Amino acid sequence: MAHAAPAPGGTSRPGRTPEAERRSSDLVRRSPDVFDARTHAFGRLAVPVGLGLIYGYWVAANNRFGGPVTGGNLLLGFVSALVFAVLCAALLVLAPRMTREVHALLWTAFVGCAFGFLYNQSGSLFPTQSASQSGDVWRAVLMSLLVSAATFATFFYRYYTREDAFGRRIR
Repeated sequence: MAHAAPAPGGTSRPGRTPEAERRSSDLVRRSPDVFDARTHAFGRLAVPVGLGLIYGYWVAANNRFGGPVTGGNLLLGFVSALVFAVLCAALLVLAPRMTREVHALLWTAFVGCAFGFLYNQSGSLFPTQSASQSGDVWRAVLMSLLVSAATFATFFYRYYTREDAFGRRIR
């Protein structure tokens, strides 16, 4: 069979440009964006609110020690949910603009404080005997620091491997 020889300076295949002939490994791969901007905007609000409601319910449940639900208990739950949701939303907006170390520290402080407050509401801190209150406070501080250390290690590793030194995501 005879084939036509390629013309000098032209393409060997009609309709194919050098950009189209690149290998797939030359292209930068991005995960597909399945949702539109409206869905992402809703998610930026819904996730902190949902997590805040779960956290507020958990705080209120720990605070009442299995007893009846009271007005003060409901107020504590809703205020805890509101504070958690506002701080979580603020972190989701502000933390990515920071360097990776500060980014990890902000999330560490948030998780450590949230855990410490939740642990405080569980009732294990202040039993009826007042002699062991000091030991329970130190146990709560130690538990919060352990959770914070694990959080910092996890988030620092995540941001260190996925961001450059200025906090921009590596593509």
